[in-house]
Amino acid sequence: MTDRMQVLKKDELSLIHDTSVEILTDTGVRFNSRKVLEIFEQHGFKMDGTRVFITENDLNTALETAPPRFTLRARNPVHNVAIGEDDFVFLPTGGAPNVVTAEGELRPATLEDYHTCCRLVQTSDQLDMNGMLMVQPTDLPAQIAHLDMLYASMVLCDKAHVGTAMSRQATIDCLEMAAIEWGGTENLKHQPVMATIVHAMSPLKYSADEAEAIVDMARLGQPLVITNMVMAGTSGPVSLPGLLALANAEILAGLVLAQLVSPGSPVVYGSVSAPADMRTIISAVGAPEAVALASAIIQLARFYKLPCRTGGMLTNAHCLDAQAAAEGTLMMTTAVRNGANFIFQACGQLGSYVSMSFEKWLFDEEVCRTLRRTLTAMDITVESIDVDTIKSVGSDGNYLTHETTFKHCRNLYQPKLFTRDDYQKWRAKGAKRVSEVAAEMLTKRLEEYNKPPIDQGLEQALSEFITRRKKLLLS
Repeated sequence: MTDRMQVLKKDELSLIHDTSVEILTDTGVRFNSRKVLEIFEQHGFKMDGTRVFITENDLNTALETAPPRFTLRARNPVHNVAIGEDDFVFLPTGGAPNVVTAEGELRPATLEDYHTCCRLVQTSDQLDMNGMLMVQPTDLPAQIAHLDMLYASMVLCDKAHVGTAMSRQATIDCLEMAAIEWGGTENLKHQPVMATIVHAMSPLKYSADEAEAIVDMARLGQPLVITNMVMAGTSGPVSLPGLLALANAEILAGLVLAQLVSPGSPVVYGSVSAPADMRTIISAVGAPEAVALASAIIQLARFYKLPCRTGGMLTNAHCLDAQAAAEGTLMMTTAVRNGANFIFQACGQLGSYVSMSFEKWLFDEEVCRTLRRTLTAMDITVESIDVDTIKSVGSDGNYLTHETTFKHCRNLYQPKLFTRDDYQKWRAKGAKRVSEVAAEMLTKRLEEYNKPPIDQGLEQALSEFITRRKKLLLS
């Protein structure tokens, strides 16, 4: 089979690996946390101030214990998900402080927008998990925003969800709320229930909050998505191979820490690296280099036998237009076909993480739906070929009225959002653009949302916890 994307040869992957080991051994990685530095010190690592040096032997030991696949549990077991090897999940957008309205206006995101995200996740036939920080609510004090977001994720949706490492306090609160949801801290140790994205700070360092989040989550056996966003030409080398070596070293350093704390702790290898646009210094997430980097990152994760995180429908466009569709679909197709396992920003992202759109969210779901269908293998058998029907129709008949067409026609994919009407019928229906159809579908879908069942005692316990915590944090 011919794959025209660059498939890294074993010696190329080995060269990146060897270079990353050289970086880890000779340059090291800074961990700006005394607590984390003490862990490395206790395990005999060479150190210089906050800089930790990691040998290939240290790395190999960590890789031996990191699992290639794990199952993340949801409150509703129907929504449990497997992550790794051939299994993958789609997750919604994350991090946007702004929302682009159906009219194309940019406005600050609110907690109600976050609630809308939760409702859309719950009603989605494509999103496998809830997110965290799907939007950044600007109408809440920063020190308590994580409480309202996680509460909404747990109560308004019963799918598996994501934790946060935005601050040490936020990480602690996430774990305490997960413990409430799952019957105590000890129960967390025996079941992954919350995957938390931890970002390295390129080049070659981890903040105290992010490093300590690795420790806190790993101690309770909760999955870590250790990732970075190296920008070629600013926070990393402009050379893509050099960027890969740097990014790889950063991710592997986080992996080593997680396995020191708790051998066997699930770790997802992740990166959403992209070039910096040299004119604007904005992350060019829709650039062809970003797509090539995603493909290489997936191959590196497979090289280490680790689950992989990439971006999904990423774009630099500021509205649901042709640019958004083209850039997003190119990245999403690469992620899905190359074997990513944890595909973040699968729905809704705009403006290089600065904004999101609910209408684009529905558009992106259609792309996800289409991609899943393209992955469905044809069942090629004597029965499915059905040469007898072909012979009976011959060259003079037709298949439209044939009984086999009536029997199997519903097996063909039908889009929910995209039109297949002819021009006249499309005009008769109002000549609506995709964004207009999405806006109508959005309204209907939110009207039909039903809050999933939740034990009243659990909901009350979560509510009381965030009330107490808010009082403490705002005092």
